[in-house]
Order: sequence, then C-alpha cells, then structure tokens
Amino acid sequence: MRIAIIGQSAFGESVLQALVNKDENIVGVFCPPDSENKPQDPIKLNAQANKIPVFQFSRMRDSECIETFESLSSDLCIMAYVVDIVPDQILNAPTKGTIQYHPSILPKHRGPSSINWAIIQGDKQTGFTIFWPDGDLDTGPILYQEVIDIGPNDSTGSLYFKKLYPRGVRALIECVDMVRNDVAPRIPQDHSKATYEGWCRSKDVFIDWHKPINLIHDLIRGSDPSPGSRTYFKDVELCVYGSSIVSTVTDGSPGEVMQVTEEGMLIACNDGLIKIKKLKPLGGVKSTALELAEKLGIGPGSSLNNTK
Repeated sequence: MRIAIIGQSAFGESVLQALVNKDENIVGVFCPPDSENKPQDPIKLNAQANKIPVFQFSRMRDSECIETFESLSSDLCIMAYVVDIVPDQILNAPTKGTIQYHPSILPKHRGPSSINWAIIQGDKQTGFTIFWPDGDLDTGPILYQEVIDIGPNDSTGSLYFKKLYPRGVRALIECVDMVRNDVAPRIPQDHSKATYEGWCRSKDVFIDWHKPINLIHDLIRGSDPSPGSRTYFKDVELCVYGSSIVSTVTDGSPGEVMQVTEEGMLIACNDGLIKIKKLKPLGGVKSTALELAEKLGIGPGSSLNNTK
C-alpha cells in the first residue's frame, strides 16, 4: 500500500520507524512547520533520513496542503499524534481511508487531554482506540481498542510512556495489516455514552488541600508532567509532581507541611498525608522537594494554599 502519515513528536516518529522497519511504502509525511529556536520534529528527521518526502503546512485545511496530499495517491493515511483539524478532503482521499490513534476507550474521554482527565476523574482503567476519523472530534467508527489498567500511582507521564505509547505503536502497525487484508472493522460508537473534555490547563489544576485526599492525589498525578498541578507558598506559585498517599490519618491542617526529607515533602490533607517528590516554581527549574524547601524556606508548619 501507498501510506501517508500525519503526525509529530516521538509517537509519530515511532510509528514511522515501525513502518519503515516493515518496508512499508511511505509516500509522504506531514508534520507541523519548524519552530524558531526549537529542535526539528523527530518525525521529520526520521523521514529525511529514510528519504521520505516531508510536507509542512501551518494548517492541514489549506488548499495547497489538500492538493499536495491528494497528489500522493495514497491507499491509507495514518494519523499519529495530530492536534490540527484535518479536513474531509484529506481523510477521504486514500482509497482505503484514514485511521487514527486516540488514548482513551472511545466514546469516553473524547478531546485533546484524554489521559489527564481519565486520571484526574479517578478512572481505574483507560486504554486506546484506533478509529476511522469522520470529520468530527473523535467520533468515527472503531477499528481496534485495548483496555489498560491505571495504577494507583500512575501519572499521565508514566501511563502514556510505559503503557499507552508502546502498545499503541504496536497496535497501529497491526491495524495496517488489517486494512491491507480488508478485515478492519468499522464499529459505530455509542454516542449516548460519549464524554468530552477540553485541554487540561493550569487553571484547572489548582490544589484545594481541603478536598478528600484521593481527589488531590488524582489531580496531582493526572497533571504530571503537564500542565503540573499548582499550589502557593506565600506568593510563589509552585508546580507539584510525584504524588503518593502515605497515610489516611493526620493531625495537621489541610495544606500544612509536616515534614521535608530527601524522600519528599509530607503535606496534610483533611483525611491523610500526601508525599510530594518534586516541585518547580512557575517559570523555574524542577527540583527535589528538599532542594526547593531549603531555597524557599519551607519547613514543618509552613502552609500551602490554592490562592496567594
């Protein structure tokens, strides 16, 4: 098959490399334009190293982009980490259609921050879906799904890089063979069960230390590494990382720092103690809890708050 790829970053590059390893016929790679003072996208570098044509457009909806894509006469398009809107003219151009990876069990958690919200909302399981995009957001028929457990201390980073990423690459390659052999299903989503969440942004993840400890723990790990859950020490906004629940009892007040050691910072909640491994002042550098505590003068009895 003549395969076109729309993607970016490490995930897109891994999908491309897996296809190259199988000697697939990649006729073009579409990725975002280069950004000033930033490294070139790894999928672009990989494509160039393998002498695969690279196309970079600011918007996939631009007429020149559509014409370029159509000129490739592809049989299949693979979307591997795409945040731009891809028009129907591109989705429908390949003779066998377009398939896309999404890190949730659709129709649950449609939207761009599906991993974050699954953890923040306390889900015990998530997974990924490979589906046939139909022009709306994550609504197309399902080709393949795989359920993955969310561990009690999984963060967005660990869940993605250790589980969703490697299994997703493998499954996409398997789905290419299913498409080639005309055995790829198109199972309609049950739209009545759909949920949608937008981007998980810093304004969504300020910690209220008075809330139940499980909700705080889920918020912190669901925001780790990005956008980083937030709290204040005096007037300093801090990003918080590496949460674990160490006790379900405490005699401290919510947000009170109980202890700071090389192992982390113990913080009281209404119904227990949370340990934080790393923190970062907004715009600063991430460091261990002990290093930052010494720098800012945080110690037992200090108070963290969700406002200045």
